[in-house]
Amino acid sequence: MGRGRVELKRIENKINRQVTLSKRRNGLLKKAYELSVLCDAEVALIIFSSRGKLYEFGSSSMSKTLERYQRCCITPQDNSLERETQSWYQEVTKLKAKYEALQRTQRHLLGEDLGPLNVKELQNLEKQLEGALALARQRKTQIMIEQMEDLRKKERELGDLNKQLKIKLETEGQNLKTIQGLWSSGTAAAAESSSFALHPSHTHPMDCDHEPVLQIGYNHFVQAEGSSVPKSMAGETNFIHGWVI
Repeated sequence: MGRGRVELKRIENKINRQVTLSKRRNGLLKKAYELSVLCDAEVALIIFSSRGKLYEFGSSSMSKTLERYQRCCITPQDNSLERETQSWYQEVTKLKAKYEALQRTQRHLLGEDLGPLNVKELQNLEKQLEGALALARQRKTQIMIEQMEDLRKKERELGDLNKQLKIKLETEGQNLKTIQGLWSSGTAAAAESSSFALHPSHTHPMDCDHEPVLQIGYNHFVQAEGSSVPKSMAGETNFIHGWVI
């Protein structure tokens, strides 16, 4: 009489479940070993019990088999991401090496950490410093020449501006002189056309002689004592004596 078909379901009895795990685990491990030997296959078997206990079998190194499994299971997108990550890592490594080399070169140019350098390296460093010094002097000379050209240009501009201001000042001076001449001629014309006319023989209005004046009334002339004026001149006045109104 044959064995009946066993229904696959969880065994509720803990003891029976543990016994079944032990029996079938050993059989599974035996079958894995037989498969690796008979078929020359790389087999890796990992079992965790319900209590967390680990049972494993590997025909070769378990870690190598797992790495091979991961490489085979990675999708093309993940593989591209991994390659890009590796490329960036290599680039960062190169940049870090260049940065360190530049730092060493800078220290050498500043005269620091010269102990590890040999004679040839020191000669190369000396040539670099001489070349840098020549370039710095050349650049300094060029900047000074450019500054001198700018100053000369400004000097010419200021000279032209000075000439323009001088011409403008001379023009305004001539205009002022013209205005003063017109003012003087206008004043002279106004003086000639005034109501007070001078005698042709007189050059100044205060130099004219007194004309005879008629005075109505009595004015007795008394000669002062000790006066040197003769008596004959006392009667030669312009007054008419004895007329009284």
